[in-house]
Amino acid sequence: MQVVDRAIFSRLYRPNPQSHKGQNGRLLVIAGSEKYHGALLMAVQTASRVVDMVYVHSVVSNLNLINQLKSEVATFIGVGSKELGETIEIVDTILIGPGLEENSSNKKLAEKILKKYPEKKIVLDATTLWQIDPRLLHRNCIVTPHSREFEKLFGCDATPENVFKMAKYYQSWIVLTGSNDYLSNGQELWENKTGNVGMTKGGTGDVLSGLIAGLTTINDNLTAVLAGAYLTGLAGDKLYEKYGTFFNAEDVIKSLGEIWHEYVNK
Repeated sequence: MQVVDRAIFSRLYRPNPQSHKGQNGRLLVIAGSEKYHGALLMAVQTASRVVDMVYVHSVVSNLNLINQLKSEVATFIGVGSKELGETIEIVDTILIGPGLEENSSNKKLAEKILKKYPEKKIVLDATTLWQIDPRLLHRNCIVTPHSREFEKLFGCDATPENVFKMAKYYQSWIVLTGSNDYLSNGQELWENKTGNVGMTKGGTGDVLSGLIAGLTTINDNLTAVLAGAYLTGLAGDKLYEKYGTFFNAEDVIKSLGEIWHEYVNK
């Protein structure tokens, strides 16, 4: 087992100073519900700081709410059902799950995307992990479960050994989050030791999935997965040094900016 360290920063993509809008990543986020709009906000807030374009597909009432707050929380483009297919074609990555309502239509949508777009990078999180059949996963899929989601999805205990076995069996990427994170593509197994107990609060998982999804648009999956887990935990550790456990997911996003400036933008 390998341990993730700061050497991963050297592999992260740096935008070309001469690049134009849209050339540094396009992400589609399918997430949120009337009840759980916060999860969508955390994911979009994070991803919009990494990529050029964020497209959002959610329930109509949720889009109305976010449009009112757009200038404060994120810049994105709302996508309706009729535009979804053409949007999928132009984005680099799709994130499905944060705060998504657990119902048959969302389950069918996730399954349809997994079947129809095996060449597309797809990050699956939260609600979607409770619903999908793992046999639909493919080499471009990244799943980001906590222990209960892992056990529900794969039907086995959430152990490092099983992370490796399931990633190998289903030919996909797994990021098992916890006190230490375990990450595998079925060929190797990594451990991420950044992070602390203050990050058990709601929303931090949405920050992680938003960051990983954003990074995959402009990096290979290995770099995105390792750097995403390490950076999110490091941001939390920086907060823990200052405030103990008195911080939340929004604070983690702000701390990510400081970490990014200190280590990535060098």
